[in-house]
Amino acid sequence: MSAQQVISQFQATGAETCFHGRHINPQIYADLNGSNWSLQDYVARGGYQALRKILGQDGGEGLTQDQVIATVKESSLRGRGGAGFPTGLKWSFMPRQFPGQKYLVCNSDEGEPGTCKDRDILVYNPHIVIEGMAIAAYAMGISVGYNYIHGEIFEAYERFEAALEEARAAGHLGDNIYGSNFSFQLHAHHGFGAYICGEETALLESLEGKKGQPRYKPPFPASFGLYGKPTTINNTETFAAVPWIIRNGGQAYLECGKPNNGGTKIFSVSGDVERPGNYEVPMGTPFSTLLELAGGVRSGRQLKAVIPGGSSSPVLPAAVMMACTLDYDSIAKAGSMLGSGAIIVMDDSRCMVESLLRLSYFYMHESCGQCTPCREGTGWLWRLVDRIYRGEGKPADMNLLDNVAENIMGRTICALGDAAAMPVRAMIKHFRPEFERMIKVDASASQAA
Repeated sequence: MSAQQVISQFQATGAETCFHGRHINPQIYADLNGSNWSLQDYVARGGYQALRKILGQDGGEGLTQDQVIATVKESSLRGRGGAGFPTGLKWSFMPRQFPGQKYLVCNSDEGEPGTCKDRDILVYNPHIVIEGMAIAAYAMGISVGYNYIHGEIFEAYERFEAALEEARAAGHLGDNIYGSNFSFQLHAHHGFGAYICGEETALLESLEGKKGQPRYKPPFPASFGLYGKPTTINNTETFAAVPWIIRNGGQAYLECGKPNNGGTKIFSVSGDVERPGNYEVPMGTPFSTLLELAGGVRSGRQLKAVIPGGSSSPVLPAAVMMACTLDYDSIAKAGSMLGSGAIIVMDDSRCMVESLLRLSYFYMHESCGQCTPCREGTGWLWRLVDRIYRGEGKPADMNLLDNVAENIMGRTICALGDAAAMPVRAMIKHFRPEFERMIKVDASASQAA
């Protein structure tokens, strides 16, 4: 599929993906037009200068592994896949003197509802991910890497494979890169669309050819990962941020954002806005500013609620969200999570019971079934919400919903159980009267009949 065909898919729905010119100081999406994804275009934008810099190919002495990790730590780059863990600290966990094979993995299994940022990076700027992974591999003494790409965005997998061929042919990947003693082989692997494979250990299981189910932790991937070897896993956007950091310095990246939240972040804005799409803005940007960039709430309606970090993050009422800045700490203080940066805007026409019904059905469908609380509990949640929505709810259902959600949280191997429970508890917390009103009205109608 050509770039124009991909763009036309968004245009048909009124979404503008990332080509709208309304980013604020973009670093990853800068100067992209949909067709300038190739190696030649990337090099013209300064591509692979960071890799050359650390290997001493720019006239300098190069950087040691410790210096690269220290620079990433200084930048306050935090994982862009959802957890927000400090990237430099994560890299430092890798045992660099381990005598056997070690692995680097990019998590491009973008399946969180509302999230569509990573596929744009892979399709329109794939070399920035390749360079970022090569730099990370150098810093941790890794010689083999994989990019696990969501199976339902196959055009992204094809584009990344084409970029890999360009990088290998030009000597940016392979043995003895630029004549140095650093070698790095990078491969693409596509999944089959299972949401659970976005969890890092389920991803590793799938990459090994097994059923995609999470592993118990500990041991953690840094000591026992892919094929039982030390492995570091980061999100697509996280790797894409690394070349800018190495070229410009960790402090410069930190200053683009705010303390403990360095750089820019890509937000996928969807829902009830006039101009949905991906927006790259500095960390700490007020939510009100991003909402304005997205054209405001559609049709002049009032903002009702916002899911700030993908469907698994707790919903926030309009007043709370409008007071937030877009960074991990501010959103956490408000009672939710920045997550993947998928911002779902809901106006005053939305029924929160119906919205929760759709979310609960998704998590019931995507549960891998390994853990009983998740396998059974997600079904219970959906059936309870469905009962309320169909007018058969009982007053006791509200407390029962909250109780089931509470008993799922923290009792599963991975976070999918929590992801299913948190939206339920947040909806009840902030919009309980809406649920109770539906139960009361329907119960009254039944009595009248």
